[in-house]
Amino acid sequence: MATSTEFLNYSNPFFISVFTIIIVYLLIKRCTKLKSSINYPPSPLALPIIGHLHLLSSSLPKSFQNLARRYGPLMRIHIGQSIFVVVSDANVAKEVLKIHDGEFASRFEFGPAEYNIYKDAGFISGPYGTYWRFMKKLCMTKLFAGPQLDRFNHIREEEIVKLLKSLMKRSREGKWCDLSAELANLTNNLIFRMTMSKRFSKDENAGKKMWKLVVEMMGLAAKLGVNEVHGLLKKIDLFGNGKKLREALERYDRLVEQIIKDYEENGEGDEDLMDILLRIYRDNNAELKITRDQIKYFILELFTASIDTSSAAIQWATAELINHPQVFKKLREEIDSVVKFKRLVKESDVPNLPYLQAIAKETLRLHSPVPIFHRECIKDCKINGYDIQVKDRVLINAYAIMRHPEAWDDPDKYFPERFLDKSGENNGKYLMQNKDPDFWFLPFGGGRRACAGSLHAYLVIHGTVGALVQCFDWKIKDGEKVDITVGSGFSGAMALPMECYPVLRFDPFQE
Repeated sequence: MATSTEFLNYSNPFFISVFTIIIVYLLIKRCTKLKSSINYPPSPLALPIIGHLHLLSSSLPKSFQNLARRYGPLMRIHIGQSIFVVVSDANVAKEVLKIHDGEFASRFEFGPAEYNIYKDAGFISGPYGTYWRFMKKLCMTKLFAGPQLDRFNHIREEEIVKLLKSLMKRSREGKWCDLSAELANLTNNLIFRMTMSKRFSKDENAGKKMWKLVVEMMGLAAKLGVNEVHGLLKKIDLFGNGKKLREALERYDRLVEQIIKDYEENGEGDEDLMDILLRIYRDNNAELKITRDQIKYFILELFTASIDTSSAAIQWATAELINHPQVFKKLREEIDSVVKFKRLVKESDVPNLPYLQAIAKETLRLHSPVPIFHRECIKDCKINGYDIQVKDRVLINAYAIMRHPEAWDDPDKYFPERFLDKSGENNGKYLMQNKDPDFWFLPFGGGRRACAGSLHAYLVIHGTVGALVQCFDWKIKDGEKVDITVGSGFSGAMALPMECYPVLRFDPFQE
């Protein structure tokens, strides 16, 4: 017979095991109860591992728009291993961007962060914090303030003239052009001269090198695809695009490092953006000590944003004008009535060109350069009656909002007149019934994280589109209309290059 001591030796592990099982059961039950008490936004049925990837097409903004029609203006979407909350109408966007703007002041790095050598150095893509607040203030007071943009007026005019002369040469030779590449080159040169005018004046090839590098990096990032950024392939780099992206970033780093050294050796010159940034970098008493990597990454963000916004918007506007000859004709008549065939249309003419302004807005409404922008929640809150928690990732589908039938009549139609009042003036109001325009029209984002360079973008769009319409007729290389298919993923860029013949109509440089 077992002694009491032996019984205790055998029974203790048994009781410990039973007690452990009971505790684990209670914890699971409690956690399940806590989880169920969270009121998540509605969500489609997700599949194991891939989540909702099977419900998404190559055009993510349109896919989200279609899902929102079924699951509502706020929904949870699983893309591989990442979970996002998607906003699809202006009323919910207003809650995120205005009422709870503080809770959504931060952004997560949405692209292929695994291969970014400047990790945690971003401003546009960076989190809310001391660095972001400092750079935002710098953008609003110095880098993109009105007086600084006025100083760059001659740069914008000179680069538009270069573009026109290049197209006129093509026209006289009877050759077609890749207008997509021409416009990308225009915006690249603009940003290069605004940020690093001293280097550009020495070596124009530096601007071309920069453009090629930025285009290469954007192409590699796009090739990584949604699943390689957010899915199971996130850390595998199956096709080697991540490695190539890192190598391209390292080449970019060496190029910009050399440019910075040139500035440091030659001293201060014109007050371009690099001068301003390096002055702050050297200032021991500056409000915030910025790093070399932060300067480099900020410049890269400017180049990327420029190609994604100004260049794409001008391309879309030209495409829509070619595809809508009556709109093209009406704009040309407006320009001719103001300029009267005496000179090239200028930025100073834009206040007297309301239809040009309306065309820019309608283009940005239908073809937002950033169709989806993102935020990260930094404090638990309720949006549209649902619980949003810290670290939740929010995607605001500007594409769906700016095509919402609740606010826009015939929303898929290209109709610039919707931005004019009955007298034909562009009064900044939108033809919608009892709607808040600030959250139905979001081409440059909204809230405190709205694009700081939107004024510059409008200046470039107005000046370039006006000049292209004034000086040329356009014929498509293969066909009668421009193919306006949108590229894949989150981008709002055109899928195919815009190949067309510029037919000279007015030469403002002829003596």
